[in-house]
Amino acid sequence: MPAYPADVLERARRIRLVGFDVDGTLTDGRLLYGTDGHEAKSFHVQDGMGLTLLRHAGIELALVTARISPVVEQRGRELKIAHVHTHERSKLACMQQIAAGMGIGMDAVAFMGDDLPDLAALRAAGLAIVPANAHPWARAAAHWVTPRPGGEGAARDACDLLLNAQGRVEAILAHGEHP
Repeated sequence: MPAYPADVLERARRIRLVGFDVDGTLTDGRLLYGTDGHEAKSFHVQDGMGLTLLRHAGIELALVTARISPVVEQRGRELKIAHVHTHERSKLACMQQIAAGMGIGMDAVAFMGDDLPDLAALRAAGLAIVPANAHPWARAAAHWVTPRPGGEGAARDACDLLLNAQGRVEAILAHGEHP
C-alpha cells in the first residue's frame, strides 16, 4: 500500500460523497470525434472497478462534467452511479446540492478534477484530489496528487486512498472477487 500523508488520510476518513470530473480525470482528456460527429471516450477499467468498490462501501458517487455527453451518461449507468450531471456550468453548486440532499457538509465531500473548471469545487471540498497530469492551477488547490495521470488509473488511485483511509481494503481482499 502507498504511504499516504497523515493529513490526507484524516480528510479521507470523513468522505461520504465523491465527485469526479470526467475529461482529463476519468479520461486522458482527449476528445475523439467520428466523421459522423459522434463523441468517443476511453475509460480505464481499473477506474471503473474503483468506483464500484466505493459504491459498495457506501460512498455516494457523482460524475460532473461541463460537456453534453451521452457517453458519460452511458458510463454512469453502467457503473450504477446515481448522480451523473452533464452540461453542468457550476461543478461546485452541483456538489453542494448533492451534499445538501444527503445532509452532509462539504468537509465530507471529495472532488477530483484536473483544470480550471474544477477549481471552485476543488477549493471547497474536504478532500481535493488531482491526477498526476493536472494543470498547475488545479494542482495548487489539491490536498493530494495521484501517482497516475487522468485516464490511466488516477481515479482508481483516489478510490484506493479512500478505501484505505476508511479501513475497507482488508474486507475487499478477503472477499477476493468482483462485488
